[in-house]
Amino acid sequence: MADPPRPRRLAATLASALDRACTAGAWLAVPLALLLFAQWPLRDLVGAWSRDANDAAQWIFALYVALALRAATRARAHMAAGLARSGAAGPWRRAIDRYGEAILVLPWALFVVVAAAAPTWRSLVGLEAFPDTDNPLYFVIRCAAWLLALLVLVQALLDLSSARDRGEER
Repeated sequence: MADPPRPRRLAATLASALDRACTAGAWLAVPLALLLFAQWPLRDLVGAWSRDANDAAQWIFALYVALALRAATRARAHMAAGLARSGAAGPWRRAIDRYGEAILVLPWALFVVVAAAAPTWRSLVGLEAFPDTDNPLYFVIRCAAWLLALLVLVQALLDLSSARDRGEER
C-alpha cells in the first residue's frame, strides 16, 4: 500500500500533535482547582497570598480554555444550535457538517489571530504583569487568547481538509 500524500501526512501529524498538547493541557485543571480552593484559606486563615493564587489561577485557566475549546471542537463535543444537534439528515446537515466551520468560524478566528498579533506580541515582549497586583505572567492570558484563536483556526482548516478528502473518496 502506498503512503498517503504528503499534505495528508502533515495534517495527520499536526492533528496528532495538537491532540497530545490538548491531552497534556487537561492536567491544568488540577493546579487550577487547587489554586481556586486555596484562595479562601489563604485569605481567611493566613491573611495573605489569596490574590496571588487568584492571579495564577487566571493564567492557568486561560491556557486550559484555549486547549479545551480546540479539543471540544475536534471531538464535536461543543454546544451547537438547533439544526446541528437535532438529528436532521439530508443535504442541509451534510453541508453544515462539511462547511459550517469554514464559513462561520474560520473568518473570525483569522481576524482575531491577525488583529491580536501585535498587542499580544507587545504584551509578551514587555512581560506584562497583572495591573492590580503587579504579579507577573498576565501576558500569558493575552497569549492564551491568541493561542485559542490560532488553535480554532488550525482545527477548522484540518476539518475542512478532512471533509474535502472524504468528499474525494466518495
